[in-house]
Amino acid sequence: MSLTSKLTSLLMQAALWLAAFISVFPFYWMIAGATNTANDITGGKFTLGSNLIPNITKFFELVDVPRIFFNSFFVAIAGTFFTLAISSLAGYGFEIFRSKTRDRVFGGLLLMLSVPFAAMMIPLFVMFSAAGIMNTYLAIILPGVASIFMIFYFRQNTKAFPSELRDAARMDGLKEWQIFIKIYIPVMRSTYAAAMIILFMTNWNAYLWPLIVLQTNEMKTIQLVVASLATAYTPDYGLIMVANVLATLPTILVFFLLQRRFVEGMLGGVK
Repeated sequence: MSLTSKLTSLLMQAALWLAAFISVFPFYWMIAGATNTANDITGGKFTLGSNLIPNITKFFELVDVPRIFFNSFFVAIAGTFFTLAISSLAGYGFEIFRSKTRDRVFGGLLLMLSVPFAAMMIPLFVMFSAAGIMNTYLAIILPGVASIFMIFYFRQNTKAFPSELRDAARMDGLKEWQIFIKIYIPVMRSTYAAAMIILFMTNWNAYLWPLIVLQTNEMKTIQLVVASLATAYTPDYGLIMVANVLATLPTILVFFLLQRRFVEGMLGGVK
């Protein structure tokens, strides 16, 4: 190996180590902060402390943890399920069924991706208020059920779905909905796994819309609780770090359980 190749390799390794440090350090600091007092954190202490149990105890005293996590899990799981069901069905339909207006409708949907969600919040708020569903799980879940990005994602991945399987199923007498449930979903399970990770994280970490529609403490999600702790007059940073750790654990767990399927799904894998 020449000197230039060795130098290039060393520079690449240094860049990768730097990127890994930048990515991992916030998580380490969050965990270390959960074990320290607020004074230690503001004083710049980065090592592990001995205040973890008091911080956890205080968090459970101030927050109705079972209720908050039930709210968060219900919103994340229900939102993920219904978005997967509707968006995958729409993506399948856009690719499989051909018509003169199909591409125009799909192009209009993609154009709507350029509209920021903040521009739609007031019309949504007025509509949901008139419907009387404010401060409910339904109000949080409904706006994201027909995700344009997910429809686009499923349509693009459906292009890799073997047409021979669909033709054979039709010859065997299966109806279209049977083909979708019995053949399409099992074959595209990697695509579903990747979409599930994205949707679960999106719903779990949702903040702005739940902040607007949820009006009682009993309905708040973990992200709203973390934000309320951080906006106190004298924030307890150790307490906030404990809340952040607890709020991060479910998404980390879901990702590591499905990471292999996630990579396959993002690469358009079909099994």
